[in-house]
Amino acid sequence: MSEILKEHEALRALEQSRLAALVAGDVEAARLLHADDFQLVTPVGMALSREQYLGAIAAGTLCYKVWEPKDIEVRLFGQGAAIRYQSELEVTFGQHHMPRATHWHTDLYEKRNGAWQIVWSHATAVRSMV
Repeated sequence: MSEILKEHEALRALEQSRLAALVAGDVEAARLLHADDFQLVTPVGMALSREQYLGAIAAGTLCYKVWEPKDIEVRLFGQGAAIRYQSELEVTFGQHHMPRATHWHTDLYEKRNGAWQIVWSHATAVRSMV
């Protein structure tokens, strides 16, 4: 397997691990995968820092019920990588429950000190064209 394909597989596995940690509420495992300057833009347009995001998960304010990714596409750019995929996502944020729905995810990873970390993440709900 070429080095590029190995990096693609490593990033897919890393994203799977990140999602598993977030669904399990394992903030300590998730913290290692999120860069200090991480930012999430949610499907409703809210921007959250790493501390806000992981803090909400730790407090139980943000609770992922389901996060099942489909095929994860990877593009490498030197020490950076973009990944994109659709997923089935069900989440509760505060008192607002978002029922299971399909979302697009676009994430940017950077290799820092020899390890990949997610820097930016953006999620968008898929809307029907009819």
